[in-house]
Amino acid sequence: MFSLQGRTALVAGASRGIGAAIAQAVAAAGARTLLASRSLAELEKQATRLRAAGHDAAALALDVRDSASIRACARAAGDADILINVAGTNIRKRFEQYTKQEYDFLLQTNLHGLVELTQQVGARMIERGRGGKIIFIGSLMSLVGLPYVTVYGITKGALGQLTKTLAAEWGRHNIQVNCIAPGFILTDLNRKMWESAAMTGWLQGAQATPRLGQPEQVAPLAVFLSGPGSDYITGQIIPVDGGYTTTRVWPHAPE
Repeated sequence: MFSLQGRTALVAGASRGIGAAIAQAVAAAGARTLLASRSLAELEKQATRLRAAGHDAAALALDVRDSASIRACARAAGDADILINVAGTNIRKRFEQYTKQEYDFLLQTNLHGLVELTQQVGARMIERGRGGKIIFIGSLMSLVGLPYVTVYGITKGALGQLTKTLAAEWGRHNIQVNCIAPGFILTDLNRKMWESAAMTGWLQGAQATPRLGQPEQVAPLAVFLSGPGSDYITGQIIPVDGGYTTTRVWPHAPE
């Protein structure tokens, strides 16, 4: 039920962090894994390591801000059974201080490019008639609000709603569409922010699991949603967040 043997997975944004962890996990589950991003040299290294471990892996160039690159990547991916959209970035600042250039950059990187890639890969899934799996990597911002990440939140909220509407539209083609909403996962994008004692102290009372997560703790859910065990799960936004969206803790204890 958890094997991806005989399936091809395209991981968009696989060069580091959550994307790299997911690529390694789906390869280990048996999928022919296509690692895609702008950092082609890094992807080649990862693909070489995966092949050395006995897995089937290849690197593809992908710039989600460039339509020609997106089209080329979709063509090179061929008959992908699984599309995992991880590519994204963040700029943290006060809402009134975002420039038009920053706004456009985040929308194109986190949303528009992934929409374009999903259209093309999904169209091929429909044409082939064998179903498929599409997974978006959203965020806590797909579900809740935090300050100073408003434009990022726009993009991740949109991915969450796209998950639901696309699941409704493509379900008749046996394509399941789901969204993973990682919580506070330590990556290169947020490492500096979490060096603050105030932030780590705050986390102690913010959720049931009082620590940061690791990219490798997001990957198993991506493997599950890519495989046959999730054939009746679609249109869902599923947090991997140490309980942040559902729990809080306090210092009170009964005597």
